[in-house]
Amino acid sequence: MDIRSAEISDSEAVIALWQRCGLTRPWNEPAADFAAALANPTSDVLLIADADAPIASVMVGYDGHRGWVYYLAVDLAHRRAGLGRRMMAAAEAWLRERGAPKIQLMVREDNAAAIGFYEAIGLERQPVVTLGRRLDIGKA
Repeated sequence: MDIRSAEISDSEAVIALWQRCGLTRPWNEPAADFAAALANPTSDVLLIADADAPIASVMVGYDGHRGWVYYLAVDLAHRRAGLGRRMMAAAEAWLRERGAPKIQLMVREDNAAAIGFYEAIGLERQPVVTLGRRLDIGKA
């Protein structure tokens, strides 16, 4: 199974994968995230499909300073087969091709399984605090 860049026609199936994997949240619109990633030359959605159905995906982007990873998903029926590692390796290769010196991602602090996965493949906790604010609702 090869890794390829997603196409707009993959949108519904990839978003369904993200939802099955518990990656979506009511305050984030996954269809907008998917479309923006494909529309921007500094980001992409990579996937592995089995019989044209996505079974693993990762959104990757480079902001000119760091590479970022979002929506790493492996279908429940295909877990523990190395697909998560393959997707992360593909994300890292995509970022290296663009000159990104570092890769970062955010994991909700109560997601011990995800944190364990990322630590097992060599990512380290960073001594930072993430701050944020919604720009798409209300005023500051």
